[in-house]
Amino acid sequence: MLHTVTLRRLIPLAAASALLVAACKPDKDVEEAFAAPTPLTLATPQGFPAMAAMPADNPLTEQGVALGRMLFYEKKLSSDGTVSCGSCHQQSKAFTDGRARALGVGGQQHARGSMALMNMAWSQDFTWDGAHTELEKQARVPLENPVEMHQSLATSVTKLQQTSNYPKLFGQAFGSSKITEENVLKALAQFERTLVSANSRYDQALRFERSLTSTERQGQQLMGHATAFVRGAECVHCHDPQLLFAGPRHTFFNNGLDQPPFADPGRGGVTGVAFDQGMFKAPSLRNIALTAPYMHDGRFQTLEEVLDHYSDHVKVSANLDPQLINSPNDPSGRITLTALEKQKIIAFLHTLTDSTFITDPRFSDPNP
Repeated sequence: MLHTVTLRRLIPLAAASALLVAACKPDKDVEEAFAAPTPLTLATPQGFPAMAAMPADNPLTEQGVALGRMLFYEKKLSSDGTVSCGSCHQQSKAFTDGRARALGVGGQQHARGSMALMNMAWSQDFTWDGAHTELEKQARVPLENPVEMHQSLATSVTKLQQTSNYPKLFGQAFGSSKITEENVLKALAQFERTLVSANSRYDQALRFERSLTSTERQGQQLMGHATAFVRGAECVHCHDPQLLFAGPRHTFFNNGLDQPPFADPGRGGVTGVAFDQGMFKAPSLRNIALTAPYMHDGRFQTLEEVLDHYSDHVKVSANLDPQLINSPNDPSGRITLTALEKQKIIAFLHTLTDSTFITDPRFSDPNP
């Protein structure tokens, strides 16, 4: 009887002790508190136009950019763990890949080539056909496309959540270690906006730090509009120096590569408008010497071939850009450049190469 009473007294004590111990254990469901991320300011380089508006819900921060850099080179974001964003966008090639058409998981070939990534904070058209005007939305496409990285963002989030490092990195960047699809896209966009290329020999000349050669200056002049008295290749019509040598925002061009029916509808595939068939974004000419092969399908291997096309081989169709067939350079209306003029233009194009951009450690692969 004494034993029974003692046992009854001990049971509540043991239960209370167990509750006390449990209360002292950390709750895995309780969110760790993170300090606010450090704001990061992106300066506008000399000679650059106004920056596109930064999304109010995704300001640049040091932690967000660092996380985006990790994710940009993270192969866990692909279905077979072999491909990252950095596979098709290699820093040494101004974030292209040197292929006519990009390769995705399993060696699948994309219909188009990888576009260069630079000065993204000054752009609002991020694909050849302008299907996307927001970096945060555009990134989902290559991540989930079956011929690119071929993995749903939901699966990517699950993979990242199970790692030892990413939950904390997301917490530092966004205040929560619970990884979301939205924050994956935001981090990638933050990193991409920091890919600023503004230190080519051309930029240095604008800052009066050096001078271009006579041949390069002549090539620069030849990039301009032709008149009855001055020869020009009309390059600046689609590659405006005031717009980082790219085309105006939300503007697309048929540059005479093909005639209807177009194998790739380009902008027409997005809008459904017949006049937009075969039209594409005019990419920036900055670092152009590093981004061969050229055009949306990589059909031209060299800059010489590109100039040969514009000089002599433009194909006429209803929506062809009129600058390409109304030149006063030649009675035919074609631009018709001489061999020497082409050499001078190419000499100038090489001044747009930014060697510091392609070696900047801030943009390199941080993964071991």
